[in-house]
Amino acid sequence: GVGFTQYATAAYTNDVLDDFTYYGYEYALNKFGEDGSATKDLATATDLATEVTLNAKECYEEYPTVLEDQFGGSQRAGVMAAARASTTGIATGNAQVALLAWYMSMYLHKEG
Repeated sequence: GVGFTQYATAAYTNDVLDDFTYYGYEYALNKFGEDGSATKDLATATDLATEVTLNAKECYEEYPTVLEDQFGGSQRAGVMAAARASTTGIATGNAQVALLAWYMSMYLHKEG
């Protein structure tokens, strides 16, 4: 269930979470400049969540062994959302905007 996934994700992601977060961090750094300088609004959360979610989905499609390594859809969704929230939190310096990116990532994952 989701409880186990939340508990075990950190131990079983095999650097996938790190890779997605670093991709998002580099994207945000190139687009907004230094840490904490991005605007703290829904547009920023949407931009970062969309970019990093699409990158993650492309990676999952391009490298099927990553899908096999992560044992369930809830783990993949959690990893993608955590990377988006981390990226957005660093870029904006704001936890509420990071939470918006988390929810946006979940919505993007669900819709498609």
